[in-house]
Amino acid sequence: MDGVHDMGGMHGFGPLEIEEDGALFHGEWEGRVLGMARLTPVRIPGGMRNAIEQLDPAEYLRSSYYEKWLHARIEGCIAAGAITREEFDATLAYYSEHPEAEIPQAQSGEKPVAAERPAATPPVPSPTFAVGDRVRARQVHPRGHTRLPRYIRGKVGEVVQVYRPQGFQDAEPLDDTVGPQPVYAVRFAGGEVWGESAEPNSCVLMDMWESYLERVPA
Repeated sequence: MDGVHDMGGMHGFGPLEIEEDGALFHGEWEGRVLGMARLTPVRIPGGMRNAIEQLDPAEYLRSSYYEKWLHARIEGCIAAGAITREEFDATLAYYSEHPEAEIPQAQSGEKPVAAERPAATPPVPSPTFAVGDRVRARQVHPRGHTRLPRYIRGKVGEVVQVYRPQGFQDAEPLDDTVGPQPVYAVRFAGGEVWGESAEPNSCVLMDMWESYLERVPA
């Protein structure tokens, strides 16, 4: 998906604010959201990142890190059928009017509804590329979530390491592969990525699934 979330290489957002204390959470509710994301056994259709990227661009920029997580978990539970939109709206309205009301505890043996998992995982292919191969990041514009940044698409780099296969996590696959794929560390020269504005001897190292890449003829 090409959206406001893909901020790599973009200008106009100001400097990064680095906190001196490095606090993990800025409020008790943030820790609860992390716990919800880790412990609620409801698989989000399309993945959590895809759910986050469905936010309105203005809302995405306004929202904090854990606000985005909370949105993804709520929408994921609704999409998976664990709760309905009406149930969520009614519960939200109730606790907004009664903030001191006790939260009900799960009953013994009660299990949330989980999205169905694929019946079988496709076999893992052998790596197509090897260390030293020149590859180009594919120039594509997926509709769903992708971890292929816009600023690297169409750029030529060199494979510097081959990793073990890992699960392909894009919501809209770039090819017919939906299971694990070989993953590569690819080195892109700074001049290839940033042109004349690149710093001398700079480079970008990026871990990339195989379907993100195409071979560059020798």
